Amino acid sequence: MDSSLRFQVVEEAFKKTPLQVEMPKERPSEYFGKYVFTKQKMRKYLSVEVYDKLIDVIDKGARLDRRIADDVAAGMKQWAMEMGATHYTHWFQPLTEGTAEKHDAFVEHDGKGGMMEVFTGKLLVQQEPDASSFPNGGIRNTFEARGYSAWDPTSPVFIIDDTLCIPTIFIAYTGEALDYKAPLLRALHAVDVAATDVCRLFHDNVTKVHVNLGWEQEYFLVDEGLYSARPDLVLTGRTLMGHESAKNQQMDDHYFGTIPDRVQAFMKDLEVQALQLAIPCKTRHNEVAPNQFELAPIYEECNLSVDHNMVLMSLMKKIARKHGFRCLLHEKPFDGINGSGKHQNWSLTTNTGILLHAPGKTPEDNLRFVVFIVETLMAVYRHNGLMKASIMSATNAHRLGGNEAPPAIISSFLGSQLTELLNHIEESDKNELFTLKGKKGMQLDIPQIPELVVDNTDRNRTSPFAFTGNRFEFRAPGTAANCACAMIVLNTAMAEALQSFRQRVDMRMSKGENKVSAILEVLKEDIKICKPVRFDGNGYSEAWVEEAARRGLDVENSCPVIFEHYLDESSVKMFETTQVMTRKELEARNEVKWEMYVKTVQIEARVMGDLSMNHIIPVATHYQSKLIRNVQGMKNVFPSEKAEKLSARNLKLIEEIAERTERIEQLVEELTDARRVANRVENIHQRAIDYHDTVCPKMDAIRYEIDHLEMIVEDGLWTLPKYRELLFIR
Repeated sequence: MDSSLRFQVVEEAFKKTPLQVEMPKERPSEYFGKYVFTKQKMRKYLSVEVYDKLIDVIDKGARLDRRIADDVAAGMKQWAMEMGATHYTHWFQPLTEGTAEKHDAFVEHDGKGGMMEVFTGKLLVQQEPDASSFPNGGIRNTFEARGYSAWDPTSPVFIIDDTLCIPTIFIAYTGEALDYKAPLLRALHAVDVAATDVCRLFHDNVTKVHVNLGWEQEYFLVDEGLYSARPDLVLTGRTLMGHESAKNQQMDDHYFGTIPDRVQAFMKDLEVQALQLAIPCKTRHNEVAPNQFELAPIYEECNLSVDHNMVLMSLMKKIARKHGFRCLLHEKPFDGINGSGKHQNWSLTTNTGILLHAPGKTPEDNLRFVVFIVETLMAVYRHNGLMKASIMSATNAHRLGGNEAPPAIISSFLGSQLTELLNHIEESDKNELFTLKGKKGMQLDIPQIPELVVDNTDRNRTSPFAFTGNRFEFRAPGTAANCACAMIVLNTAMAEALQSFRQRVDMRMSKGENKVSAILEVLKEDIKICKPVRFDGNGYSEAWVEEAARRGLDVENSCPVIFEHYLDESSVKMFETTQVMTRKELEARNEVKWEMYVKTVQIEARVMGDLSMNHIIPVATHYQSKLIRNVQGMKNVFPSEKAEKLSARNLKLIEEIAERTERIEQLVEELTDARRVANRVENIHQRAIDYHDTVCPKMDAIRYEIDHLEMIVEDGLWTLPKYRELLFIR
């Protein structure tokens, strides 16, 4: 790309006007779920008997009766074709962090030389994608292609364009999960069983515990022309080089500011299409960094919420292009400003109410609340490193610990009131009664449990896992991640913690101890054990890193090493005893994670080498030549002494350019050598570590030199759009 093209795309970006969006005439509530086979549509297109059986599967977890599959498929097909659908697909979530789909038409030969529309229960319930062509961690060889996608009735089918999308799990021929949905469903079942069991210590009428999830999707929008002029953005999703703009987010003027017109048009279009797919969009606003925005929905059941987030990310990319943008879902597309996360707000509800809510209506409700708070902390403490592994990636590693992102140490913020409460329970005697002062308090009748308060404390923006009233907010996941990755770990760890709690309470009760006393004594044990994970201070301080290490929390920064926690014996035991994943499945997933890490860094390194040698150095040496001609001209015009004085600055620049380009050439050569050496390592785990330890530092060193050159070289010669252009064009 030459510099004239850069100025051309910048100028075109300035001239663009908002695309006119034709808004539906109906209210959102009237077109919500238009393209989803909702329960209301099931009633219309299914018989009463088939509808009731299917609802039992969806709401009560009953086993799907394959005999009703043909009737369900017929109803779905009729509805879909009336909506204009001509194809169907099994829509699943392989270990690529994205989604996958193969479209088939509703057509078969009619035996009379014509065609007819056909969609059977067999086609609805199961299909056979190639299991060796997706990441599988060695579970499937190339010559072992068979795998199955199987319908998940708990997530409604939906239509995008002309295709009926059927949410499914994806498993190998030998039964191992090759996706995120299968282990997520197992984890949700495990926590349902364990949490219901604990709830029955307090209320016999609890029959079901649901996991709720509300994600907050952050993203950047960049003008499409400017995006296309940055090969690093196109190929890696982030800028591998670029000096920060003189003005970025330091004025705090973008956050919650007026939404630009072009962006507003995009948001309207996105929300309409999302609502038609029953994605309950609630909030939109400017985020902290320039050109950064956020969308958040109303909370939903976890499995459905995960599916909706995956659909939404695809929609965002598609609709952004329609409006002349590119949607960036990389966690750190621009250095020096906020990265993008996907905060995951996690809560538990029963068929009778919210578990993580205080104050409750009765003393038993408040005691139950404390139990679930403490056991959540136990889950996070016992599997501290695994929790970090669940949100770690080559891309999110750039974001964590900087510009308002939480640090790469998983701790939990509770606030002063709840912290004081747990401390008091830990230290109290059996007959002591204690009262906290608060704006919204409730005196309990149970000794050792003081008055509970809500929203009577500040929030901590640096906490990766903070309690925020009636939920925990997991702020560490990256914006591009599949929510299921973190939810699988958190819910499985929670199931294990609750199982342990109930077993220990039952053991005490079996020895004659009364129920309340048994619960309180086990609570005191767990409060003491998980205390190291509670931290209300500044997560960015160096002192916290040292303190966290002393507490036994995971402070590792190497992404490939962090992934090792999936194979800790405690992790394997947890996943196997809860029947969420086997050791073989965990080993396969780690193979995939290490391989994805290597490939991500490998692509970035190759792009950086190419840009350095074919863009940066030619531009810098061209400018250097101009400076040399200027110095020579000075000598021809002015006396030698004056020419030397007038040329001093240019001579200094000529020397600096020469030194920096020489270092870049040397570093690119070292970068290439480091890749070659790492690529020869057969063990994928060690290869990933070598990429982290030897390749990444070379890239950082190259960027340092290039970013300094950007500030030296004449602006008119620089070919790549700069941060001030990428971040401030509407």
